[in-house]
Amino acid sequence: MVTGEQDQLRDSVRRFLADKSPSAAVRQWMRSEAGFDPAVWRQLTSQLGLGALAEGGLAELAIVLEETGRALLPSPFFATVALAGQALAACGDERLLSSIVEGSRTATLAVSDTGRLEDVTITATKSGKGWTVSGTAMFVVDGPAAELVLVAARTSSGLGLFAVEDGFRRCPLDALDPTRRLGKLEFAGTPAALVGSEEALREAVDLAVIALAAEQVGGAQACLDMAVEYAKTRVQFGRPIGSFQAIKHKCADLLVEVDAARSAAGFAASCPKDERPAAAAAAGAYCSRVYTRAAKENIQIHGGIGYTWEHDAHLHLKRAKSAELLFGTPVAHRARLAGLAGI
Repeated sequence: MVTGEQDQLRDSVRRFLADKSPSAAVRQWMRSEAGFDPAVWRQLTSQLGLGALAEGGLAELAIVLEETGRALLPSPFFATVALAGQALAACGDERLLSSIVEGSRTATLAVSDTGRLEDVTITATKSGKGWTVSGTAMFVVDGPAAELVLVAARTSSGLGLFAVEDGFRRCPLDALDPTRRLGKLEFAGTPAALVGSEEALREAVDLAVIALAAEQVGGAQACLDMAVEYAKTRVQFGRPIGSFQAIKHKCADLLVEVDAARSAAGFAASCPKDERPAAAAAAGAYCSRVYTRAAKENIQIHGGIGYTWEHDAHLHLKRAKSAELLFGTPVAHRARLAGLAGI
């Protein structure tokens, strides 16, 4: 059940984003060199104190991510707080976590090309009192600019999570979604610090999947709202197109699916820790599908205008399709859920 405090959090974040991240600002930032507005980033973490959500409060973090997804906010918030911050909290590393909570530096999490731990190819080797990591990480969210990178790597005794701050090569990647920067990171005997065990790493990936699902719910809701508003104002054959049965059915079906996706993401964000792996897999599979479907239907309801660069519909479709591939595809999540259920 959503509390009054959570409703107030949602309202305050929504007002902030309506003021600081309208469509015109999103388009300006996604074309800039940094890819985001540093002033808005500082206000999110310092003024609103949202960096502290990395330490706990997954349900509250999910609410914030739903709103940032709804606004298509180009920001280090997702990679820094939702990915790296939650990973450090799962590992219990207070030293590195404190800089994220304060908003004094950006960070990200690099798992594998597919986002699944089973596909990790980066290796970690003991070197004196420390470690070195070698290999390549692809499609790392905010990889081109993150000041701290948490890397999943294989050791002789299993998987681990390592912190890397410098000594590696990074290359920006051409991405489908212009509102989210992706990078290729190349490590070659790069000094690293072990910050988490395999158990903590697996928990961190589940948390990342839940965070992404919450963001996808926000994007799907934005698509639904956009489609309904257009259907009420676009007139064809002397009537608003929302009065036609085909459009009514599309909007009604989307409403049911978006509400179900919100329930899936909300349960995953608030369920007991022992239920989290299955809940994360279910939310990851369903919310990805719903966001993509909502983005496609939004374009259909808008007709030809949905494909134009000036309209925001295509930005949501690009975000939805690219998000499907982060931390496991819907097919991979369903396969994991089946395995957890013993099927």
